[in-house]
Amino acid sequence: MNYENYDPSYPDQPVVDLYLQVWANLPAFRSKPAFVWVEDGAAIDAKSTLTYAQLNDSVQCIASQLLVPLQRGDTVVILCSPGLELVETIFGCQRAGLLSVPISPPDPSFTNQNFHHLIRALSQTKPKAAIAHPTYITSINHYISSSSSNKKLVHMLQSLHWISTVDIKAKDRKLQHSQLGPKFSPYKGCRAEDVYLVQYTSGATGIPKPVLVTAGSAAHNVRTARKAYDLHPNSVIVSWLPQYHDCGLMFLLLTIVSGATSILTSPAAFVNRPRLWLELITQFRATCTPVPSFALPLVVKRGGIDKGTSPIHLWSLQNLIIINEPIYRDAVEQFVNVFRTFGLNPSSISPSYGLAENCTFVSTVWRPCGNDVPNMPSYNKLLPSARLGQNDDELVDMDIIVVNEETHEAVEDGIEGEIWVSSPSNASGYLGHPTMTREVYYGRLKNKVSRCFLRTGDRGVVKGDERYLFVMGRCADVIKNHEEIHPHYIETAAYNSSPGFLRAGCSAAFEISNRVVVVVEMQRSEKEIGVLRKICEGVRKGVAEEERVEVGIVVLVRSGSVPKTTSGKIQRWAAKDKLIGGKMSVLMEMRFGDYGDSFSSFGTIIGENEGKGDYGGGRGGKTKAVVGEEREDIFLSFSSNGPLRPSLLSFL
Repeated sequence: MNYENYDPSYPDQPVVDLYLQVWANLPAFRSKPAFVWVEDGAAIDAKSTLTYAQLNDSVQCIASQLLVPLQRGDTVVILCSPGLELVETIFGCQRAGLLSVPISPPDPSFTNQNFHHLIRALSQTKPKAAIAHPTYITSINHYISSSSSNKKLVHMLQSLHWISTVDIKAKDRKLQHSQLGPKFSPYKGCRAEDVYLVQYTSGATGIPKPVLVTAGSAAHNVRTARKAYDLHPNSVIVSWLPQYHDCGLMFLLLTIVSGATSILTSPAAFVNRPRLWLELITQFRATCTPVPSFALPLVVKRGGIDKGTSPIHLWSLQNLIIINEPIYRDAVEQFVNVFRTFGLNPSSISPSYGLAENCTFVSTVWRPCGNDVPNMPSYNKLLPSARLGQNDDELVDMDIIVVNEETHEAVEDGIEGEIWVSSPSNASGYLGHPTMTREVYYGRLKNKVSRCFLRTGDRGVVKGDERYLFVMGRCADVIKNHEEIHPHYIETAAYNSSPGFLRAGCSAAFEISNRVVVVVEMQRSEKEIGVLRKICEGVRKGVAEEERVEVGIVVLVRSGSVPKTTSGKIQRWAAKDKLIGGKMSVLMEMRFGDYGDSFSSFGTIIGENEGKGDYGGGRGGKTKAVVGEEREDIFLSFSSNGPLRPSLLSFL
């Protein structure tokens, strides 16, 4: 169905919520689905739908109810599970003029150490209220009344005014907007200059930081993305990304700005059954879908292409948006080669770049032309994420440059440096971190009068006549052993050395005492010492041959040991801390070079070494190996090779 009432020249709105009112009052849009939710593990037919009229009515009701106990500008933490209720609450808070902090609700028993992010958010944002489902609130009250040893958490929870999602939603959902007719009233929600959202950074290179986002910068960001991806009311988006922050949240806003329809499901549903993603694209004839880069090899391996009763058809896709740098060309080409026979158009591949500090979206290399991925250039095994040589309207106010980190001077094309971005999409800074805000958000070129730039902390290089931008990795992760190298190259080479034994996307490389350390997860618990030793030696040899880097220590760990962010990025800093603190489930550690080729097994496996700090073990000398005791491996990892581990689910 075409929605002819959409006028592409309709003036841009200063905040996203105003677009919702526009669509809800157009006759052709009142009954048009805005969001469709597919339940975890359910048949695709078991879905819930929110039309533009229903969503607008619900948002208006929620906003009115919230302003009874609260006032404009108050901060609220949203603790809702993924679903349409979360969508309604996020938009309701914006219309009420509240500052919202959406985070994944941890298990209310708080028994699995899954509450640290909640404590962080409550301590930093100091909300007046928390919005949650009534059953969750009941569990919270039970926890508060129990004899909990965590007095700090109990005090924080007691100090909040708890608001039930049931109480703030419309009482009679049968009343349709179409029956009432168009409604126009003065808008009293968030203004463009109001900070309306706190979204946390991923935590890839450090403790997650609270980013302050104004309603105006968010609207600019999704308008830019809408133009870049050519989205419109006939677009159908499929997304399983977490809806609390970054790309998952942006696509909620992007849907409303475009007048499109989004088909949503949870990350857990995708990870448990990756084929669901393909089925949703097929059934709803999706034109756009965003996925982290690790999802492509996961679907190739575990997508169940030949399983299931429904056929897969991907011919409708115009934008397969790939996020989470670095984006390896080989992984994309493998995915395209597998799914080309299912109708996937290679020209739909849309490598993209973004970060929380710029709301989310920064750039994409996609353009509506070309026939194949090989026409897209590559550099050092990677695909680009932007074309800086183009003159498209959407990039007029988006200035992207590559700068020498030390001198703050722009580097010439072909030289790697830090990516700086200046845009109206830039967030306002970090809550409670004025010094860090000045350092990150007020970058200026040396000896030049220029606008302020956001220092992204990402390394990039510009290549070719069209000035393709390649995002190489994080500045903080660079290993400076002899020559600088990004750790993902070492991690990839390590996996390639023994793909039958190691888990793809589950390795961490970093430096300890000027030695390159590689921590790799095993697919299964291997008991044979000889096999473990050959794997360690193979990792060292593979990295040396493929990347010309000498590895000093190889550590084999159990599945689920390497920490990751909610979007699947390796937390190398956290992996290093766990290893040094003796908190890794180590199967074997092997040291090379000055230590001699010695190997041993440490960490929590050997009781005598537990918690001793020297990342669980001694310093060479004695050669011994002890393999961990037999036990069921309950850890699952958010990777290209397996499902999500329970502790990570608490953050999604």
